[in-house]
Parts: sequence; C-alpha cells; structure tokens
Amino acid sequence: MTQGAEKEPAVRTATLRDFRVPPYARVPVQGHPVEPFPTEAPAEIPVAPAAPVATADPTLRLGTLPPGHPLDQAQLERPPFEAPRPDQQPYVTNPPPAYEAQAQAQTQAPAPAPFPAQASAPVPDEAGHPGNAVPAYEGPDGYTPTERDLPVINRGDTVQVPVAPAEQPAPVGGGEGPGPLFVVGDVHGYLDELVQALRAQGLIDDNGGWAAGNARLWFLGDFTDRGPDGIGVIDLVMRLSAEAAAAGGYCKALMGNHELLLIGAKRFGDTPVNSGAGTATFQAAWLLNGGQKHDMDRLQDVHLQWMSRLDAVVAEDGHLLLHSDTTAYLEYGETIEDVNDNVHAALTRNDADEVWDLFRKFTKRFAFRDEAAGPQAVRELLDTYGGSRVVHGHSPIPYLTGQVGSEDGEGDNRPVVDGPHVYADGLAIAMDGGVTMAGKLLVVQLPLPA
Repeated sequence: MTQGAEKEPAVRTATLRDFRVPPYARVPVQGHPVEPFPTEAPAEIPVAPAAPVATADPTLRLGTLPPGHPLDQAQLERPPFEAPRPDQQPYVTNPPPAYEAQAQAQTQAPAPAPFPAQASAPVPDEAGHPGNAVPAYEGPDGYTPTERDLPVINRGDTVQVPVAPAEQPAPVGGGEGPGPLFVVGDVHGYLDELVQALRAQGLIDDNGGWAAGNARLWFLGDFTDRGPDGIGVIDLVMRLSAEAAAAGGYCKALMGNHELLLIGAKRFGDTPVNSGAGTATFQAAWLLNGGQKHDMDRLQDVHLQWMSRLDAVVAEDGHLLLHSDTTAYLEYGETIEDVNDNVHAALTRNDADEVWDLFRKFTKRFAFRDEAAGPQAVRELLDTYGGSRVVHGHSPIPYLTGQVGSEDGEGDNRPVVDGPHVYADGLAIAMDGGVTMAGKLLVVQLPLPA
C-alpha cells in the first residue's frame, strides 16, 4: 500500500506556489529553472478562501507581478486549474500577440535537467572564457549555495577567522576629457595571461568586460602564433573595442608582423614568393614562426578584415606607437597618415610579393639597440612623425638586455622582466616582455613614472 493512500487530502494555505502564472508572464526565480507548463491536471487540492497575498520582496525575483498589473488580480480569482482537452490550447488569459510564440515554445521545451542539490561550485564551460564573446557557463543563473546545502554550526566556541576582502584595483577612466593611456605588448595567443594583466590594471572586470570608462588602450600587435589561443585574443580585443567605445573610451590595436604573416598564410598559402634570398611561401614562414593549426582552423573572414584595417603607426600624448623597432616605416611615407594608407593599399591589392615585402620589412628589429646608432635611429622616426618617445613591441626585452633565453621558450633560465625597458638615451620604450619565453605580458600606463 502506498504510504498515505488512506489519508484525507490536506487542506493547504494559499501561497504563491498555488497560483500558476501563464508562461508568457513568468519571471524566473533567480537560481531555479522555469517549470514547464503542465500538460496534465494536477491532483485537486482544496484551497482555503484566498486571503490577500503579500507581495514578495522584489529583490528575490519571485515571479510575482507588480501591483496594479492587469493579470495580478486575475490570477487570484480564476477558477481551479482544469487540464485542456486535446482539441484545446493550454490555459492562457488572453496573452498579448507578442507572447504567443514564447508561450508555445515553453510548452514544447523539454524540462531542464535538475542541478545537483549539493553542488557548491559552478560547473565550468569548456568553451567559455572571459576572452570570448559568450560568457562561461556557471550553472543555473544566479545559483549560490544556501543553508540547505551547507551544514550550519551554531556553537558559541567556534573559532572565528577574519577574512580580508580581496584587494580591488583602483578605478580608472573617470572624469571629463580623454582618460588615461595604456599600452599592451605582444600577446602571441596567451589569452589567460592577457586577461590577468588587464584585470590587474582595472581595465576589465571579473567577467572580462570593459571596466575602465573613458580610458584609452592600445595593443601594439602580434596577437597570434606560438601561444595557445590567438583567435581568442583577437575576439577579446574586438569585443573590448566595442565595449570601450560605448563607455566613452577606446580600445585599439596596431598591426604587427604576425598579423601580416597570418593574413598572407590564409590568402596565399603555398604560393611561391620572392623572398630576396630564394623562393619562400607564407605557409612555410607562418609555421616556422610559431603558426598554430587551431588558430588557422578558427580564423574567419571577420578576423581577416579586422586585421587588414589595423594601422601601422599612431601618435598618442607625445608617444609614437608602432609594433617593430625598425626604421622601415620611413619607406612607406613621411606622415603617419601616408604610412597607414600605403600599408592598407598594399593589402588591398592582394599581391603576394608585395605583402611579403611588407612582412619582411616589418620583421626587422634592433634598430634602436646600438649605443651609438640607436638613439639617432629613434630621432629619425620622431623628427618625421612627431612625438618625444617611441613605444614598440616586437623584440622581446630579454633579447634587448642580453638575458639568456630563446623566443620559443627554450632554455634553462627564466628571464627576469619587471616592466618596460627604457633605452636609446631614454627615447625608446620596449613593451614585449617575452611572454613566449616565460617572461611577462606587459600592460602599462603612459607616461611612465619618472
């Protein structure tokens, strides 16, 4: 015999659970899936005369309707639920046309799988990441452990351990006019390190969204190759560009030699090009320089279009920003506008040899490193394009300082990189911290403190 089979039906006090809300009018309870609309009539439960029901705390989002809503009183006064006959539609109280499709979808949707009652941590989404446009899955919306999930200790002698709140970075990007200026060195697919560095500067929040108001952020190029998630890096930069613009700031990027290499590998593949030292191909050069198959597999037209439109040189607050520590930019024009226009035109013409020549020139490095000739090379760029300091990426700081290590991350000694490297009589600032060789991914605010 089933337990309780001979007992009389219990008389229940009317609560919010006794009043069913039509699907189109439901507001989901935070942390609980929406219950699918019933297709069978529940067992009849006698209900005591309805007393006025107190409106639930709106902060709990309990599926109640605001006072005065036309459905509010109708729900309390309608007759007990009757299951619809096969030739009838489920019970609805004259739903507005806009909600009809939503109501039908909810009646047909399968019930969601229940969330484990004892789970104390969100379930990660393998595809989710703060760097992606789609946020990581964190279990049912708003789920948090409650006293039903965790043991309650009421002993007076329980040891109380004070926990200091996590230190938050100071807010940036407030006030009128242009916000503070930040620059980011070479990322090379190290998405996790990038997210961590941006959070440390207060530029993004815990969900990876723009949090810096009207701040200005410049990436110096080289987003892909060598690291684990180059396309994820590009997706993050593209998304932050839109979010920063909406907040009154901006997030922009320069073209690096690895952007040119990836564009060439996608467009021209194994097409032979004149390398100046024999025959070469973009595909072979891309692989030799750390090209990652998973990046190529995920590369889309939107990524190619975005990279092709990046500028090569820009001036900000007296700083001349460019990717490579080379004077080859002078070969493309005497003004910043001319350089950028000529680079874009070369990519638009889609000539493999011309794009290869552009890539080869922007791959040159160390023009500012020599103690005698380096400062003069920097001055030549500054005299032509303006500014008081050149800020560049491309050449890892451990190379410039003579530390042991390799660009591929091999070697026994971990390079020590504490911050940007200022050299060439103080006229040049190197920003590639050597993240590919176990160095550091740099995100710094300009101007540098004296």
